[in-house]
Amino acid sequence: MVNTQNSQPSLPKAAYVAAMTLGKRIEEQLDAHDLSQAELARRIGVSQQTIWKLVSGNAQTTKYLREIARHLNTSEEFLLGETDDPYAAARKSGEYAPSPPSEDRIIEVPVIDLAYGMGGTFLDDTAALENVRSEPFPLSFIRRYTKARAGDLVIADGVGDSMAPTIGSNDQLLIDRGIDTMKLADQIWVFSFGGVGMVKRLRPRPDGSVAILSDNPSVPEDRAVDDELFLIGRVVAIVRKV
Repeated sequence: MVNTQNSQPSLPKAAYVAAMTLGKRIEEQLDAHDLSQAELARRIGVSQQTIWKLVSGNAQTTKYLREIARHLNTSEEFLLGETDDPYAAARKSGEYAPSPPSEDRIIEVPVIDLAYGMGGTFLDDTAALENVRSEPFPLSFIRRYTKARAGDLVIADGVGDSMAPTIGSNDQLLIDRGIDTMKLADQIWVFSFGGVGMVKRLRPRPDGSVAILSDNPSVPEDRAVDDELFLIGRVVAIVRKV
């Protein structure tokens, strides 16, 4: 018989609360600084699973906590719930001088080729993005279009003319990989269909299938069923070169 009642992890209550506080505060600081768990892990030199365990409340602490606090521009005391001021300990010790994230700072956005490697695991593995080129963008410019974490964003060039006139071959697409669920019909998505990478509008159908639509009227509608469709991310902005 399956027990359907909610249960907390097999930790003493105080330890459980401490772990959840630590996880919540790390996640808040990640959001504040537009960092993904994978990027924080890369900077510290640990696996993403190490950060995930902390954020999810599956670990109470880590020997890397000081480094985590430094890269999140805060203090160990704040992350552990000993103070509600993220910068109190830093101001007192003078070890480092935290400052709120600036909306004018420059972020590096990876540039990927939609015509290559668009299989089911493409862009799902952070390591796949480490060796690609990137382009600098002011965060204030990015924020005009999306509130997504910087680590979830990629840039791609438009491919072909199936989405003309909405998207041209010289346009750049800003793609949010953090969006993986269709909530509205007819939005533009980057996805893999039958192992082929595509940029199209998607429209869920009442029968459970998904209509694949092109803005170019000469390109016929296609349809995906079952697990044929793998969402990579949603196109949140189209930057046009003139």
